[in-house]
Amino acid sequence: MTNLNFKQLNNNFRSNDFPSIENDNRGIRFLKLRSMSRRVTMEEFCEIHNINIEEIGAREYFEHIFNLETVTDTQINDFINLKYAEERASRIDNQDYLVDQLTRLQHFDWGGSFGNSLEKNIVNNYVKKIQSYDDINEEIEGSLLTSLRGYTLNSWYNHWTSILIEDLFKDHDTVLPTVGLVKKIDFFINDIPFDLKVTYFPEQLLADKLKAIGYGNELTMLKRICRELKIYIPNDIKPKALKLHLYNKVSEDQRQEAKDFISTLKQHKKDIIAEAEANPTELKKWLYENQGEARFDASNRFFLVLTDETDMSNSWKLKRNVVFLQEKIAEHLTNLSMDMSSLETEFYWKLDSKTYNCKSDILFLKYSE
Repeated sequence: MTNLNFKQLNNNFRSNDFPSIENDNRGIRFLKLRSMSRRVTMEEFCEIHNINIEEIGAREYFEHIFNLETVTDTQINDFINLKYAEERASRIDNQDYLVDQLTRLQHFDWGGSFGNSLEKNIVNNYVKKIQSYDDINEEIEGSLLTSLRGYTLNSWYNHWTSILIEDLFKDHDTVLPTVGLVKKIDFFINDIPFDLKVTYFPEQLLADKLKAIGYGNELTMLKRICRELKIYIPNDIKPKALKLHLYNKVSEDQRQEAKDFISTLKQHKKDIIAEAEANPTELKKWLYENQGEARFDASNRFFLVLTDETDMSNSWKLKRNVVFLQEKIAEHLTNLSMDMSSLETEFYWKLDSKTYNCKSDILFLKYSE
């Protein structure tokens, strides 16, 4: 363990060198205080603990309190919990309303691929391609409006469900929240900072695993069973949407061949996810190595992997199933024994040809009727 000063820790924070912070004797203290470093919050903390800051500038509060030996970790933790309780009280009364609103979203459809650059896609696919005034107005009222609606609704859904799920973690006794927003940290578990990532089992990894066991390409197999059963295959739908479309058609078919096909495919997917749950190292590494370039980082992450085993295309609905999530998350945290060796994660980022080390945990939540 190192003994870095405030300036060194702050430089490490700004350069995203979290391992150096965590390996310092006062690194976690630094991160906790960083989350409560807003002026009003610091002044409230100082008032509670009779800390005189009259002659100190607001920008120096953080460093001053960090260096005060009379300020204990227990005092910091208690204050953070107090502030979270105040913040949580305003949300808990509104939780039923929020869940009700989220339940009104019946289809999780992005309406097109905008990725993280909405403006870029509008410029490239509409502004620079269409010359006709009438044509671009038709596109705005048609495909572009559909895409914007889907993008906005899905982003709205992801934002508010993320807050709901974060609260379910922060409500637990073993978890210490952050007071304000601090990059790459949502909470601490056993004094280990984590960034919560709510996700699903990656489609690409699932496809690779299906091929590895000899099943082949899922869309190809769906087309094959559709041809055998003379189920119409449209040619105006893109592959990703076509796969879901054909899956739904085969699922609704009552012939035994269709039932057997769906049953076999579901079982293969269940087995693949069960194997990942039993041996999560590969999945954690995959999730780090395949993150988007624009949002790349090597922070500690807690992966929450949601799977509706009755229909994986409906896994997104689990994000608003508060009762189900609360029970499973609380059970995991209550029984959690942080085996440090199991948390250590190493991955290779091909874009800068570097190997990174961090800590990560993973919880699989699987719903089945």
